[in-house]
Amino acid sequence: MSQRPAEESVIQKSIFDRVAASLLLLIFAPVLVVCGLLVALLLGRPVFFRQARPGLHGKMFCMLKFRTMLNAVDENGTPLPDAQRLTRFGGFLRACSLDELPELWNVLRGQMSLVGPRPLLVEYLPKYSPEQARRHDAKPGITGWAQVNGRNAISWEKKFELDVWYVEHQSLMLDLKILCMTLWQVVRRDGISATEHVTMPPFEGTATEADSVEELSP
Repeated sequence: MSQRPAEESVIQKSIFDRVAASLLLLIFAPVLVVCGLLVALLLGRPVFFRQARPGLHGKMFCMLKFRTMLNAVDENGTPLPDAQRLTRFGGFLRACSLDELPELWNVLRGQMSLVGPRPLLVEYLPKYSPEQARRHDAKPGITGWAQVNGRNAISWEKKFELDVWYVEHQSLMLDLKILCMTLWQVVRRDGISATEHVTMPPFEGTATEADSVEELSP
């Protein structure tokens, strides 16, 4: 009994991800070492930023990135706003997407894909609409359809709409197209920040028609 096309596509994508991640880790090994040393020197330890993120079907995994911010806190021990903790060096890492390179290890472990919806914060999970939650029907990616169509310069709603579109149309050819578009975007440094924010404002949920009616009612 032959495999369904969808299953074959998933297997092809998984093989492509692991082979490509292995090659990229070898190619960028010197860059990873230099970035790690500079992060330790300019930002301190730990060198890596580790955080639990929801992956395929919401399953948690530990995402790995280079640190881009200082551990600066106020008198109450609360971290200062991102704009105050992000250094020029950290901003450079983000602008060139070098902070994302350690995620290749997540791809190699099968927790992420090279291309897919970006893994977001755990606290966003209950705030998604059922349609937006479909973004978790694919492995999260280092880059994605939303990232090459606006990145942080578009609204959360538009970002999730693009993520779901990718889930419905994902293919190896589309992934290759997105990877090429990503390289061009990194060179141009487009969409790094939302207006008046270092990256994106927190996602607070999408107002539904029912919410609007409730707000208008006495």
